[in-house]
Amino acid sequence: MRSAAKAAKPLEVSLERFLARPVSRPAALNARIWVAALRRLGPRLRRVLAFGLGSLAFALGIRRRIALENLRRAFPEHSPKACRRIARASYGHMFLSALEGVCGHILEGDISLELGNWHDLEEALEREGGGGILVASAHFGSWELMAELMAARGMRLAAVVRPLAGAFNAQLFKARYEAGMALIHPRGALRHMLRALREGKVVVQLIDQSLAAEKAIFVPFFGRMTATAPALSMAAVVSKAPTYLVLSERTRDGMRILVEGPFVVEAKADSKAELSRHLGQLTAALEAHIRRCPEQWMWVHRRWKVPYTPPSSEG
Repeated sequence: MRSAAKAAKPLEVSLERFLARPVSRPAALNARIWVAALRRLGPRLRRVLAFGLGSLAFALGIRRRIALENLRRAFPEHSPKACRRIARASYGHMFLSALEGVCGHILEGDISLELGNWHDLEEALEREGGGGILVASAHFGSWELMAELMAARGMRLAAVVRPLAGAFNAQLFKARYEAGMALIHPRGALRHMLRALREGKVVVQLIDQSLAAEKAIFVPFFGRMTATAPALSMAAVVSKAPTYLVLSERTRDGMRILVEGPFVVEAKADSKAELSRHLGQLTAALEAHIRRCPEQWMWVHRRWKVPYTPPSSEG
């Protein structure tokens, strides 16, 4: 179940900042109608629809070249046929994540939910004695459902999210808000993340998105130095809050929660070096899970678009 929505006007104001462009009233109405229809389908029918749409998008060549090139470079040992199979499946998982985000179904009785070592997060919050914890995640499996799960289990959330365009994405932000998630804009994110930690919240950021070179830290990811958003690790270095990698792997009948950590910050380490080490550890752990289930990651993202320039050696 989702928590009750806030009053209409404050909700609109809070979400406007996360829309790259204003949404027209006809587009918003059309999106609401589609979302209402999708929610009536039920989880299994939505899955069939999502993988059908994914197969169609792949057949039409929508970002197919990017996905196949990413897979070819990440898995040079795979045949072209194997890369196409993984890419096609990843389209289905991507569409299903979008539908899950606006529809939600964690609490429905016919969904299998394997919590694994979820208790590690709950125990970490108890140990912090009112302080919060940091959670790194990624576009993997049922990532959009994690907020609903955390809220349902009594966790207060704050997530760093990038602005997106379109009426469907506006519905997605609304669903996140109604699931109990406080949204943090990437601009000036660190200050708001630290405040959320002081308030005892679980602060979440997806660490698999590209960032401009001057704002990023480059860490290894599938054998290449990759521009990675550093805000979560910056918050860890400053606050010393425990950091966990949490992923929601999709299973045949539901989802399996994967919790890894804590990833500890060295108290007396140089902050810049420690930032790279911490972020590198999180990214390496994420890569291991993607290698195990590559079809559940979003290969259409231009993850390696920012070129890496090695630091020049002096003397």
